[in-house]
Amino acid sequence: MSFNNKVVLITGGSRGIGKQIALNFAQQGSNIIFSYLKDHKSAKETEEEILQLGVQCLKIKAHLGDVEKIKSMFKTIKSKFGKLDILINNAASGIHKKAEDLSEKHWDWTMNINSKAPWLCAIEASKIMPKGSKIINITSQGSQRVLPYYFSVGTSKAALEAITRYLAVELSYKEIAVNAVSAGYIYTDALEHFPNKSEMIEASKNNLSNRPIEANDIAKVISFLCTKDAEMIRGQVIIVDGGYSLNV
Repeated sequence: MSFNNKVVLITGGSRGIGKQIALNFAQQGSNIIFSYLKDHKSAKETEEEILQLGVQCLKIKAHLGDVEKIKSMFKTIKSKFGKLDILINNAASGIHKKAEDLSEKHWDWTMNINSKAPWLCAIEASKIMPKGSKIINITSQGSQRVLPYYFSVGTSKAALEAITRYLAVELSYKEIAVNAVSAGYIYTDALEHFPNKSEMIEASKNNLSNRPIEANDIAKVISFLCTKDAEMIRGQVIIVDGGYSLNV
């Protein structure tokens, strides 16, 4: 697979799965844009790694819960690159509490970043996307299964999967394909914020492949979904969990 001279935006692309997705596309010749919120050090390190691969890289600090920041980000992308070929809605946040312990502020924060932002990013992206472009939303199995301390994130991801289906239909007239990838348990910095971190780390090893899932496993599936070979896959949620969900 080759993505030479494609322009790819990965939201939340400075760390974890987002960073691996960015590196994967860069290794295949894409020019990379990634957004981040506040970790300047990680953003700088990721930018340097991408530039070493001989492609262009633009890092944008943007709070995706702010509509004006989203509009500003896409204005910058249009000014620098003139187009966008692939959008990966990867950025996510959330407060890990049970429903009865969650505040309205926590709910709004999670929904704005995990559901509202991907919708708005997709619409802004579609304005500068050529025919044949791709949008991939990153979701998780908490959208379908009840996980501990995952109420706000799980419901926001369920909304994101519905958004995926609607956008697949509504953007099809522009010849933009929209899908989602549901990632299994992967050990990243994000796990540090879960009260049940040790259980999740153990669960990451419990699948049919006899090894933990890695960020690159997700990145490679996303790459495939962005090729012409995946042209007939539309509005789907592709689960990449090593078969873990079959055993629970």
